[in-house]
Amino acid sequence: MAASGAAVAVAAPAARPSRDGMWVTLLRFCRKKPLGAAGGVIMLLIAFAAIFANVLQTHDPIATDAAVTLARPGAAHWLGTDHLGRDIYSRILHGARVSLLVGLGSTLVASLLGGVIGLLSGYIGGKTDLVAQRLMDILQGLPLLVLALVMAAALGPSIPNVILAISIPIMPRAARVIRSSVLTIREFQYVEAARALGLTHLRIAFRHILPNTMGPFIVLGTAQLGSAILTEAALSFLGLGVPEPYPSWGRMLSVSAAEYAQKAPHLVLFPGIAISLAVFGANLLGDALRDTLDPRLRGA
Repeated sequence: MAASGAAVAVAAPAARPSRDGMWVTLLRFCRKKPLGAAGGVIMLLIAFAAIFANVLQTHDPIATDAAVTLARPGAAHWLGTDHLGRDIYSRILHGARVSLLVGLGSTLVASLLGGVIGLLSGYIGGKTDLVAQRLMDILQGLPLLVLALVMAAALGPSIPNVILAISIPIMPRAARVIRSSVLTIREFQYVEAARALGLTHLRIAFRHILPNTMGPFIVLGTAQLGSAILTEAALSFLGLGVPEPYPSWGRMLSVSAAEYAQKAPHLVLFPGIAISLAVFGANLLGDALRDTLDPRLRGA
């Protein structure tokens, strides 16, 4: 019994180094990449606001009040109200939900679709690679916003349709990044050994090659998040994004920019700041992760 107790006493601290190592890695990242850490803090704050919007809100974001239309920022309405008397602060909080949901959703869908296409294209090669890459060339040759506009107009305004309309235009970049990694990894000795053991090509591709592309995969997803958020704001601004009554930063700009920008500049200022911070934070974090995870840039 004493021996087993001693074994437990000795084994218990063994889990601590991994936890301590995680914090050490995080602190080292913050020290070496302060701008990336700042971007991570910005994204965490936006995520916090989106998750706890119902708690942080001061008013119902879709409730109208004709008595306080175009009210300036004050004690009752911290960021003022719009032309229908809706509280801008509460609408920005709930708009963060829409922006993060669409941004993360479209980035995830694009990364998954592009990752599978890039994986199979790079591993199989030949005509499969040729056809897949020409298709990616066609999609990538079209401007992102133009293709997203066409797809959003064809599919109609809804959150799933907006996610799909944004994910397809940004998918080719994911496919190319994963394909370039696969072209290098498939020549490694452990892949040759797996082939010699008679493993199926699908097992080799998804079990042995795909996990080694996670570094570029994570960096790419973070880098495309800012682009997806900005594209969603542009679609909503043009009336092809998330429909009412969901609060959207781009739709808030669309409603207020034309008629009320000079009379009530806070209608444009605060949603614009929210969009800029989200895109800025995502780009800072993505650049820092790229520099950290890419061996060629690790010393930068």
